Amino acid sequence: MKRMQVFFSGRVQGVGFRFTAERLARRFEVTGFVRNLEDGRVEVVAEGEEPELVRFLTAIRESGMKYHIENVETKWTEPVGTFRKFGINY
Repeated sequence: MKRMQVFFSGRVQGVGFRFTAERLARRFEVTGFVRNLEDGRVEVVAEGEEPELVRFLTAIRESGMKYHIENVETKWTEPVGTFRKFGINY
């Protein structure tokens, strides 16, 4: 198990990014959340097996959101295990 924290920048707020990430997460065995940040970025925090997390990240990057993403920063850490599902944090 791993924890993946991803920061997406570009025109990623107000374009359905969070809803797309939440919908895509249902295809994978991942838990965590997606949220807008005050600085205009979107943060995804997800836990699961590393190959599954990589597939989830790839799905986001290859979705219709790819036209809005300018930069992606990814950090890998040990999982905390506090999530039961994947959802949108407001």
